[in-house]
Amino acid sequence: MSHDTIAPYTAFAGSRHIASGDLRHVALKVKETMDSSAQEPVILDNTTCRLVEVDLRGTADDIVMRLHVPQGEQEDAAPRGPGRPKLGVVAREVTLLPRHWDWLNSQPGGASVALRKLVEDARRMHQAADRQRESRDALYRFMSMLAGDQPGFEEASRALFAGDKAAFLARIASWPQDLHDHARLLSGAAFAEP
Repeated sequence: MSHDTIAPYTAFAGSRHIASGDLRHVALKVKETMDSSAQEPVILDNTTCRLVEVDLRGTADDIVMRLHVPQGEQEDAAPRGPGRPKLGVVAREVTLLPRHWDWLNSQPGGASVALRKLVEDARRMHQAADRQRESRDALYRFMSMLAGDQPGFEEASRALFAGDKAAFLARIASWPQDLHDHARLLSGAAFAEP
């Protein structure tokens, strides 16, 4: 398996890479290989390395049709709560000390505007570090799910969280080629300088 960039989705059956690409392509490749694979295939979202549930029953056309059902169709039936849902504003509870509320309420626009500004400033300031942490967590999720029984897994995990790329790459060198290649691909963002 070779990649120059990380595809949005990847499927594995055990340690064997099945396909990478858009969800339609990956789902159809998984459908093709399901009967010949001794191990249950999994489809991963490569950004988070979380499992993607795809209904693979029926024909290829059935699968593709189900993939194109708009995500919001089920959500539209749910009752809406307070806030400004058309703008994407969601009401949630925030617990602060009285002095924090006093300061927030004294800001121009009130507490909500001040909190949104603080959050946006923090997001901008920590964006690179947050992206690296999310990439590291995704790589660990991939490793735990598909390589947890591989030799050097514990050591590779420690190297990952210590930020030691050389040690990480050394620990995954003996893994099956497809697992090694995908872990190495995902490691680029996990070890990037924030």
